[in-house]
Amino acid sequence: MSATIVGVDVGGTFTDLFCFDEAAGHFRTAKVPSNRGDEAVGFLEGLKTFGPVAQLASVVHGTTVGTNALLERKGGKVGLITTRGFRDVLEMRRRDRLRTWGLWGDFVPVVDRDMRLEVGERTLSDGTIREAVDPDEVRAAVLALKQMGAEALAIVFINAYANPANERAALEAARDAWGETGIACSTQILPEIREFERTSTTALNAYLQPVVGSYLGKLDEALQGEGFTGKFHIVQSNGGVMSTETARRLPVRTALSGPAAGVIAAAAIAREAGYPDVITGDLGGTSFDVSLVVDGGTALAAQTTIDFGMVIRTPMIEISTIGAGGGSIAHVDTGGLLQVGPESAGSRPGPVCYGQGNTRPTLTDANVVLGRINAERPIGGKLARLDVEAAKAAILEHVGKPLGLDAMAAAEAILRVANARMAGAIRLVSIERGHDPSRFALVPFGGGGALHTGALIREVGLKAALVPRYPGVTSALGCVIADIRHDQVQTVNLTLEAMDEAALDARMVAEAAAARAVVEAAGLAVERIDIVFELDMHYAGQTHTVAVPLPLVVTGETTGLSRDIVRQAFESAYQRSFSRLLPGLGVRIVNLRTAAIGRRPRFDLGLLSPGAGASMEAAQRGTRPVWFEGAWHEAAIYARLELPVGADIPGPAILEQPDATTVIDPGLTARVDRLGNVIVERNA
Repeated sequence: MSATIVGVDVGGTFTDLFCFDEAAGHFRTAKVPSNRGDEAVGFLEGLKTFGPVAQLASVVHGTTVGTNALLERKGGKVGLITTRGFRDVLEMRRRDRLRTWGLWGDFVPVVDRDMRLEVGERTLSDGTIREAVDPDEVRAAVLALKQMGAEALAIVFINAYANPANERAALEAARDAWGETGIACSTQILPEIREFERTSTTALNAYLQPVVGSYLGKLDEALQGEGFTGKFHIVQSNGGVMSTETARRLPVRTALSGPAAGVIAAAAIAREAGYPDVITGDLGGTSFDVSLVVDGGTALAAQTTIDFGMVIRTPMIEISTIGAGGGSIAHVDTGGLLQVGPESAGSRPGPVCYGQGNTRPTLTDANVVLGRINAERPIGGKLARLDVEAAKAAILEHVGKPLGLDAMAAAEAILRVANARMAGAIRLVSIERGHDPSRFALVPFGGGGALHTGALIREVGLKAALVPRYPGVTSALGCVIADIRHDQVQTVNLTLEAMDEAALDARMVAEAAAARAVVEAAGLAVERIDIVFELDMHYAGQTHTVAVPLPLVVTGETTGLSRDIVRQAFESAYQRSFSRLLPGLGVRIVNLRTAAIGRRPRFDLGLLSPGAGASMEAAQRGTRPVWFEGAWHEAAIYARLELPVGADIPGPAILEQPDATTVIDPGLTARVDRLGNVIVERNA
């Protein structure tokens, strides 16, 4: 049986692939154009570059389909069945506003009001069933929603987290009239206190089921058509891997799937290179995704807002996204200000220099005109060459003339605006969270990240930058090295003083067994399965909770839980967060969180190191003029993958490779470390 695993990251412009033969310790990379609307085409085309698809053992996919469906409001038509009187929870939200200081703002829930039907039932907050649900009323509601065109169904009852009996009865009744698939039930999606977050997450899960289910179905069919009999898995937003079966059932966990894989790989590369504190920056065709890594660990958020009012409460790697990618369109707004993005030219028609019909300039066009991208050797193998003159004409027409600038000054202005937006995103995850950016190195990746390294180091005040060996396929590498992971949450809602140690211990053991079973069913080889427990806790009277990791493991039929252990863990976590305790106040346990993590065999990043034949002589490709700070500079050009370990490269210089281009600005120096990473620093 083959031991070849392929990571596939489908982006807006390119599909990136990393193929690793685990038995031989050999890898290959590929980058092919994405096919927006039918991503299976680029997906298969990329896999075929490594040989017959039927010979692959495993394919792990990072996808943006779910995220795009949410941002573009292109999910399925959802019908919601809820408790009488709670039809408008989705619109009431948390009394937040789209514009904090404005008087006007619109929010349209993903479930239309006429598609939200109420039924009689009531569960109290202590779990008591005051009114049992009527199965016939549920079936009638389901039939009515079907007639109105519902493609997916969500069931959310008030206080169902405290006792799921009514929801389970409604689910069984709904299946009689609807079928087995396409139903999202809140106690299966998020059995957690807080009605809006539970309703929103369940509704968004249902909203994505038709889209993600159809997408995965197409990929499954395409793979089977090629004779593929291996395992097909999806990267989820927490940076772990799940089976396609789980992804169809919980598609809301695929939001930010692709960017999460990139953060996992970037963090692993940085740790191995001796940089535990980094800020990752993934610049693709449509967006710039930023995440903070502290002490080698990624930051998980329990809740994420994809767009205004679209709240998902499921563990996700904290990623900040702005619409500033290589395909982002530059334009002068009605106020006479230059803007870059968020609108993108995507892969079709793409930047002006692609010659596919676009006439509006993009960030990529600016980089081409300034000489930073080699027009004769574009990445991805999509085109033989790029049209520099067409890009220059478009920049002059749409940016230069309105601002009174020539083509070169206008192209540089586009870069300055884009860099300022990217720097703002980096400050958002560092300075605004109390972190000094001078302690952090930037890890730029994606097709365009390394083009902007120098500007971001200077503008934000970063310590250095670490450009991975294969920046353009870093997210695909993350798909290969990511662990399998399954997260569960259950509201317990009790005071520490009233905690029944034996009962909570038994619940933790049961939750661990259930999470472990999901990881084992995924079918990927793992070295071990770790169980991680965490409690959401706060002092009496507080609203917000603190995440409290528990230093416990399941041994036999117990975790060894005790009240003293919980109290000590809470006080330690609270002290870290707020630098003080509140003695004398009671403590409440709100939620129990359980994660099962299947640790994949470690990927040896040393495999990425330059080969024995690498040398400065082999890497040299002459020079060419490149525009920096208002003037042309003669920059040395190198074949990045031919550079040896220990190479020192003063700026200005350009490092070219098939999947990305790295720019070394004047005043900076690059060196190649033992793993083949390029470390960019200011001159001493």
